Amino acid sequence: MEPFKQVEGVAAPLPAANIDTDVIMPKQFLKGVDRAGLDRGVFFDLRFEEGGGLRSEFVLNQTPWRDARFLVVGPNFGCGSSREHAVWGLSQLGIRALIGTSFAGIFFDNCARNGLLAITLPGEEVEALMDLVATPETCRLRLDLEAQTIAQADRLWRFEIDSSRRHALLNGLDAVGVALARADEIRAFERRRLERYPWLTPAQA
Repeated sequence: MEPFKQVEGVAAPLPAANIDTDVIMPKQFLKGVDRAGLDRGVFFDLRFEEGGGLRSEFVLNQTPWRDARFLVVGPNFGCGSSREHAVWGLSQLGIRALIGTSFAGIFFDNCARNGLLAITLPGEEVEALMDLVATPETCRLRLDLEAQTIAQADRLWRFEIDSSRRHALLNGLDAVGVALARADEIRAFERRRLERYPWLTPAQA
């Protein structure tokens, strides 16, 4: 995964509450055996008309938000079914972080496991950010995971994040990567365990 340290870019407002994973990634995009093409599926029914044309009223089809790196979202974002494809698709679309008051639990965990930073802030702070990013002149943010800050011009917000999630995101580690980073400790534990319980050693042929 790509490490997340400091990222700057456009943020788009999605203020609706309870945007579920079927809206983020409709079920027809779950049929593939790989992750290819999931960027097209993101918010498909909101982004595209039945004939395939773009819906001009949807924020991610408008300048400058079509190049969004961040989304400022309404409460309970990512509720519904536990489809990891929703996070994969958002990442393929170029989204690096989500900012909101609350996220559905499984979706929140899927974000952490796939390198997508999900930030929770108090309601008044999210509302202030939502107002700022709704205007083209003030929609650029700078997210600094090392300092745990969100900046817009001279404004600054601080956020909290679990230390283990922060470490994984800063170093671009998925769950396997986190385990492999401690491979020496794991092997040392295995050696101590076999010394203490030698009967657990597999029988030699």
